[in-house]
Amino acid sequence: MTNELTDNLFSLIKSLSPSEKRQFTLYVGRIGVNSDSKFLNLFKVMSRQKKYDEEYILKNTAISKQQLSNIKAHLYKQLLISLKLNPVHQSVPINIREQMDFAYILYRKGLYKQSLKILEKVKATALHYEEKVLAYDILEWEKIIESQYITRSTHNRAETLVQETKDLTELNLISGKLSNLSLQLYNIFLKMGHARTQEESDTIRDYFKQNLPEFDIAKLGFREKLWLYKAHLWYSFISQNFISCYRYSSKWIDLFKEYPHLISVHPVSYLKGNHYLLESLFYLNHTALFEKTLKHLEETLKDPKIPDDDNIATLSFLYVYSNKLNLRFMKGNFDNGDMLVEKIEKKIKKYGSRIDGHHIMIFYYKIASLYFGNGNYTKCIDFLKRIIDSKSLEVREDLMCFSRILNLVAHYEAGKDYHLESLVKSTYKFLIKMNDMHKVQKEMIRFLRNLPEVSPLYIKDEFRKLHSTLKVYEDHPYERRAFLYLDILSWLESRIEDRPVAEIIAEKVKLVSR
Repeated sequence: MTNELTDNLFSLIKSLSPSEKRQFTLYVGRIGVNSDSKFLNLFKVMSRQKKYDEEYILKNTAISKQQLSNIKAHLYKQLLISLKLNPVHQSVPINIREQMDFAYILYRKGLYKQSLKILEKVKATALHYEEKVLAYDILEWEKIIESQYITRSTHNRAETLVQETKDLTELNLISGKLSNLSLQLYNIFLKMGHARTQEESDTIRDYFKQNLPEFDIAKLGFREKLWLYKAHLWYSFISQNFISCYRYSSKWIDLFKEYPHLISVHPVSYLKGNHYLLESLFYLNHTALFEKTLKHLEETLKDPKIPDDDNIATLSFLYVYSNKLNLRFMKGNFDNGDMLVEKIEKKIKKYGSRIDGHHIMIFYYKIASLYFGNGNYTKCIDFLKRIIDSKSLEVREDLMCFSRILNLVAHYEAGKDYHLESLVKSTYKFLIKMNDMHKVQKEMIRFLRNLPEVSPLYIKDEFRKLHSTLKVYEDHPYERRAFLYLDILSWLESRIEDRPVAEIIAEKVKLVSR
């Protein structure tokens, strides 16, 4: 077995809960000869290991080196079958496929009417739960049976099946185009973040319009509308149209209110919709509604409709704690963040194998910003270093760029001027390489490069000059994105007025929060 498959088996075993391990043992033990089987012994040995050790396995089982590969493959398959039988992992799509398997068995037995009866019933279930791809597969089986055998089921059976197929084909085609568009826009956002220039904005707009399929909104069901709203949401985020982000994330949530029975079928999409609604409110600085929505999200996670599984646990951590940090920024509350940061780091360690590098680095940037606001520049630099040193291709370009800018400011504030010149040069080279040199960054680089040479008597004058220069970009459609990542203006005001940056931000929050 390849190393990849070995790693997959080991990580699968380590992901099992105690109850899942007991069920697997019972599942294997249902056949007496399995009680001392080699694959069960392999499972027991690997369950005890903290790190995969092949030599230990060979010493403590009756498995030879030549047999090990096949036994690991068999164990992996048996584990998946056991998990599939576990009531915790039962779901609408799994139950539909199971009924389709039963129908196929009856078909092979020549019991065509019984097979059609199951297919008709399960097709209605598939359509009710918006599983239209499965419904299409069911229709294809129905047509095979009807075309091969005279079942005399109904008078206009053929016409009905043909029309149902046409309707589903059209909706599946629209859904496929919308899901492709949504995924591509999400990929663009992960790579570059918000549009940086008018040219980029125009390119994204043209791409969106060219790939948005034609449709009649009245004919679209839950699934098609969900992909439509997702595509609009990502387009809005890239374009920095946060009012539109709020509109489409709200439509996303309202869709689940219209189809409440689908919350348990698509819990991930439901939670994501709530998260993006919070993201929109964060960028719109709507503090009161943000806090209310965050509280609703935490209460939602306790709802029995939301499955209690590893995937939901991971997403719950991402969405709740990311927005807890955002709420602190919105309120200008940077104090006593160590306990929150400690919880986040523990959960990153716990769920790290299930979280992509992009989301982990976003956590680090937000934590660095929290410490920067609190004046703890050493810890701020420590977390920024994790981003800057990251080799992950998943980390967004704009996140890397602004991490380096914040790193420069933090080094200056920490009194580490001896690093400043080399950091300015490396940051400048990086921004040029990333094609991310905009006016705000250029002014910051110029300012920090000259700062060590400025006399302490004139330092405030330099801060005032930079503040006046940057202030004009605060509402610029593309330059303003710098202020989404780093509140440079508040930092400058804190230096000019000799007050903590947290105090400056807190005052602004009171003026603009809603």
